[in-house]
Amino acid sequence: MATTCCHSPFKPTTSIPRSASSSSSPKLLRRPFLVKCSVKPSEPDPVFASVRSFAPATVANLGPGFDFLGCAVDGIGDHVTVRVDPQVHPGEISIADITGPNPTKLSRNPLWNCAGIAAIEVMKMLGIRKVGLSLTLEKGLPLGSGLGSSAASAAAAAVAINEIFGGRLTEEELVLAGLKSEEKVSGYHADNVAPAIMGGFILIRSYEPLELLRLKFPAETELFFVLVSPEFEAPTKKMREALPGEIGMPHHIWNCSQAGALVAAVLSGDLAGLGKALSSDKIVEPRRAPLIPGMEAVKRAAIEAGAFGCTISGAGPTAVAVTDSESHGEAIGKRMVEAFREEGKLAASAVVRQLDRVGARLVSSIAR
Repeated sequence: MATTCCHSPFKPTTSIPRSASSSSSPKLLRRPFLVKCSVKPSEPDPVFASVRSFAPATVANLGPGFDFLGCAVDGIGDHVTVRVDPQVHPGEISIADITGPNPTKLSRNPLWNCAGIAAIEVMKMLGIRKVGLSLTLEKGLPLGSGLGSSAASAAAAAVAINEIFGGRLTEEELVLAGLKSEEKVSGYHADNVAPAIMGGFILIRSYEPLELLRLKFPAETELFFVLVSPEFEAPTKKMREALPGEIGMPHHIWNCSQAGALVAAVLSGDLAGLGKALSSDKIVEPRRAPLIPGMEAVKRAAIEAGAFGCTISGAGPTAVAVTDSESHGEAIGKRMVEAFREEGKLAASAVVRQLDRVGARLVSSIAR
């Protein structure tokens, strides 16, 4: 199946309902789907025969920073391999394979797959029409975990396509490509995909136009995230529907002050201040926590165990706590897992990770 794309790098002619997300029927997995991309002047030649990229998991919102603050965490994420494929028609891209947790839940139609959508956007930006490409997605993140699974796929794909043609696009342009993917599968927000591509802490100052601010966390300060994921599904759509349509002025003032305090803590490396602000959301977390069994008890357990703060990672159900050492993180994670089991009746697993300061990157390549 081939689909022709539009000539604008930002407005595809093929409309995909947001409800389509990454899921697919069994019929969609029977053969590769191809997407034909637009013509653009100064088309670059591929520099490599194939490349493999990685994009890290992310923690979005960070409490009071709903839809405008996020950060990357190291050691877990998605890989994408892209290669020049003579079996694919020039100007088209095929998703050849998907591996990892529950691969059959993801479509191999590039128009319905986060990696495919981002890849298409980058190909349109570059004006690729002379070569065909095939893409393999290796999922390292579970779906619907609150760790930026769709953003990691989009970020890894965007970087891979860009690198195979010599890395012509900027980070901001790659974020725009990833944002196009996020818009179609989970909503128009960049607090996952921006840090997945750029690394570190990212503040989205504006969406129209897109304006990103990199918050420089001190290099000499160690920050550890305790990520505790229960065996529970929290669909982003459902979790967004739980949010209030309007908020009162007192809560608005409070959350703005906490977001400001959070940014100040990041810039100064104040872990205690970061944790305090991260734990202080009065708008989003109070609506979402009751939908995650045991979440309130998990937060209490984390803080009682010595965490500087704890909140919901993204839309959940993963809970994230912050601390200053791996050993402290392991002890905190154990208590949080116990709280999920005892109060939420849910099995859960914990990992301790540091801040990823790099973001999506090329990990290997094969010359032409």
